[in-house]
Amino acid sequence: MADHTCFAVDITAGVAHVRMIRPERANSMIPAFWRELPEIVTSLSAGGSVRAMVLSAEGRHFCSGMDTTVFTGAGGLADDSGANPRSARVSPARAAATFREMALHMQESFTAFERARMPVLCAIQGACVGGGVDMVTAADLRYATEDAFFSIHEINIGMTADVGTLQRLPKLVPPGVVAELAYTGRRMPAARAQQVGLVNEVFPDHATMLDAVLATAREIAAKSPLAVFGTKRMLAYAREHTVADGLDYIATWNASMLDPADMAEAFTAQAERRDPVYPDLPPVGRGA
Repeated sequence: MADHTCFAVDITAGVAHVRMIRPERANSMIPAFWRELPEIVTSLSAGGSVRAMVLSAEGRHFCSGMDTTVFTGAGGLADDSGANPRSARVSPARAAATFREMALHMQESFTAFERARMPVLCAIQGACVGGGVDMVTAADLRYATEDAFFSIHEINIGMTADVGTLQRLPKLVPPGVVAELAYTGRRMPAARAQQVGLVNEVFPDHATMLDAVLATAREIAAKSPLAVFGTKRMLAYAREHTVADGLDYIATWNASMLDPADMAEAFTAQAERRDPVYPDLPPVGRGA
């Protein structure tokens, strides 16, 4: 995979470890971040050989959120669309339209996690604020160190969070918890995040957390990738639909996507006391 400004990617035995590599800036989200992340996730998903992805970060902090150069710097996302929303050269209506397109573009960067055929696991240390919360709420699983904390920081700088936190977080934790964090901008420590269900487990340090999260990713990667893909789709569907709708969808899904060969391999491997071996998902789109 090509070199990136904000990320490094290592793939071993079906597990992709994607690391944010700007610790000197607390892994803030510069313009390149928003281009590279969906590119990486979409490519890994389309290729078919990656069965789980772990997102981690180098340095003291996981992510300090949006970098101001996204809006104001040369090469920012506004430049990509040909007009800076803060520029006097365009009308207020055109500036607003440009800002809206930027917001939608950034939202898509994290929606890529949900569209991916493999689960995405986040390993979080130190600060996870602003855009960092938008990002991790789009993942399938979240883990944290004892020193980690979460903050919907946008309210502290006079804006409403607009890249997914307010839409996804209420699906993960009680609405009252979300409201308090969103209105106050307070920090929620890792222990509280685990208590309310935002993170699955809390670890004493970064190294211990990474070992455990990568082990969980390897465990997922050992399952039938088609069954994992179907499970991810069903969980996402259930979040937005009624139980009756979800039951109908899984019946239709399995009627066409259940692979008897994978089931036979699972039973045979159990009988022979060995690990099952499943084929990768077929590549699609740009990963083909």
